[in-house]
Amino acid sequence: MTRLMLGRTLERICKAVLLLCLVHFLIMMILYFDVYSQRFDIFSRFNNGRNSSRAQHLYNLSRPNATFAGYLSTADHLLASVRPEANATPTAKPMPPCPEMPPGLVGRLLIEFSSLMTMERVQKENPNVTQGGRYTPPDCRPKQKVAIIIPFRNRDHHLRYWLHYLHPILRRQKIDYGIYIINQLGEDTFNRAKLLNIGYVEALKEAEYDCFIFSDVDLIPMDDRNLYHCYDQPRHFAIAMDKFGFRLPYAGYFGGVSGLSKKQFLKINGFPNEYWGWGGEDDDIYNRITLNGMKVSRPDVRIGRYRMIKHERDKHNEPNPQRFNKIQNTKTTMKKDGISSLTYRVVQVKKHPLYTNISVEIGKPPPRPFKG
Repeated sequence: MTRLMLGRTLERICKAVLLLCLVHFLIMMILYFDVYSQRFDIFSRFNNGRNSSRAQHLYNLSRPNATFAGYLSTADHLLASVRPEANATPTAKPMPPCPEMPPGLVGRLLIEFSSLMTMERVQKENPNVTQGGRYTPPDCRPKQKVAIIIPFRNRDHHLRYWLHYLHPILRRQKIDYGIYIINQLGEDTFNRAKLLNIGYVEALKEAEYDCFIFSDVDLIPMDDRNLYHCYDQPRHFAIAMDKFGFRLPYAGYFGGVSGLSKKQFLKINGFPNEYWGWGGEDDDIYNRITLNGMKVSRPDVRIGRYRMIKHERDKHNEPNPQRFNKIQNTKTTMKKDGISSLTYRVVQVKKHPLYTNISVEIGKPPPRPFKG
C-alpha cells in the first residue's frame, strides 16, 4: 500500500515537471520569434536605408505633408547642388600676411662699384619687376604699399648700381613697392626737397601708397635687414655711412635715406621748397618732425650701414649759403612752406622696365640778397 502511494506521488511530480518544462519551452519560443521578427525588421530597414541614404537624411516621408513628388524634387535639388558647375572656378585661398622679418634675408652684403653695370643686366636680374618698377610679393600680403622716391639729375651711372642692388633687397624684404625717379630738368640750382615733395604727389596719382621712402641715388644699404617700410615714428635709415666712418655725424642728422608714412608726411606739411642748392633741407625736416611732437626712429648701427658711390659735387648744386638762417626759422616757415605751397610742371612721365621717370620743371631760385 505504501509503495503504491509513493509511485503515484512520483508520477504526479514527473507530470508537473514535464508540464513546467513545456510551458517554459513555449514561453522561450514566443520570445525567440518576437526578437527574431524585430531583428528582421531592423535589417530590412537598414537595406532600404542604404539604397536611399543620401535623400533620407534630408527628406522624411513619414512627415504629415510629405509626398513622393516632393521627395523627388528635393532629390533633384540635392543632385543639382552637388553637381559641379561647368564654369565654376575654385575659390582662391587668402594669402597670409607677410612676416615682420622675412626668412629670405641674408644680412650683411658685399657692396662694390667696380664691375661694369648695364641696364640690360639689371633687367635680366629682376624678371619679376613689372613695368614702371613695380613689385608685389606673390606669396604673402604686405601691410604697406611703399613708394620709393629718388631726386635726380644726370646720375645715370649711379642709378644703374642703385637698381642693381635695391631691387633684390626689396624683393627679399617682401615689400610691395614702386620706384619713382624725379628728374629736375634744366641747369638751374638743384632743389632736393622740392623734388621729394613732387615725388610724393606724383606717386599718389598712380597708387594708394601709405608709406614713402626718400633716398639719394648714390646710397646703397649694406644689410638687407634694414627694412624699407614705415614705422610708428619717422624713420632715418642711413645712420652709418662710410663717408662718416660708419657713424652718425650728429644727433639731428636726417639725411641720405628716410621714410615717413602718409600721415606723418602731411603732419609736417611735407618738406621745404625753398632750399636751393646743397645742404640744410634734411635739418629742416628733422626740426619739422620734432616740432610736431614726433621722434626719429633709427635701426641698429650695425644694420643701418651704407656705402656711397664716390663722385664729384654736381654742377649747380653748390652749398646753400642761406641754409643756416633758414634752419633757425623752421618753426615760422613750416606752415606756409611745404606740400601746401608746392608748384611745378610735369613735362614727361615715362615708365621704364625697372622704374618710373618723371621729368619736371620746378622753377628758378629767388635772387640771393646782395652782400653790402
